[in-house]
Amino acid sequence: MIVLGLTGSIGMGKSTAARMLQAMGAPVCDSDAVVHGLLARGGRAVPAIDAAFPGVVVDGVVSRPALGAAVFRDPDALKRLEAILHPMVQAAQRDFLVRAARCGARIAVLDIPLLFETNGQRRVDATIVVSAPFAVQRARVLARPGMTAEKFAGILARQMPDPEKRRRADYVVPTGAGRLVTRRALQGIVRDVVRRPGRHWPPRGYQPGQIHHA
Repeated sequence: MIVLGLTGSIGMGKSTAARMLQAMGAPVCDSDAVVHGLLARGGRAVPAIDAAFPGVVVDGVVSRPALGAAVFRDPDALKRLEAILHPMVQAAQRDFLVRAARCGARIAVLDIPLLFETNGQRRVDATIVVSAPFAVQRARVLARPGMTAEKFAGILARQMPDPEKRRRADYVVPTGAGRLVTRRALQGIVRDVVRRPGRHWPPRGYQPGQIHHA
């Protein structure tokens, strides 16, 4: 099975690209959705986050606004949060890949917003970066409810610059020229990667939900 890593900065159209890949038959693991589950009532990360960030858990649920405020502009706090979440997300991704392989998938996609920032490229066979002109990106992001120019700038500061992501990517998909252009680019990638030899899943020593700490 070929594992693709899909990434892109905020507002670049990653979710749209993920839906297109799903429509082409490739199962997609949405890392943001995994995080939402970890922070929800009964989520695996709730006890650790409650201990690390007192006051952000309300009625058994992590308050994302409170957690965001706790780590905003605090690199040390952000590192503590990442040390909790990243191993859990990666465990969920491995479980997803095993399920996809057992279902006979030829290609599976890990949708990872901070793919390069977390060295996630080491865990995939090829990387896809979605990209659009900055003016398009900015307009998309500022149209979101509750978004401000300050928040947008803060998010960009935590993400690798788009030119660097494009430089590192195996494939770059344009998302600023209409969905047809994006879809055709993704179709070309799918045709290309299916020619590659895939890796075997599950990996040796695999245990469902097993967390590996760096």
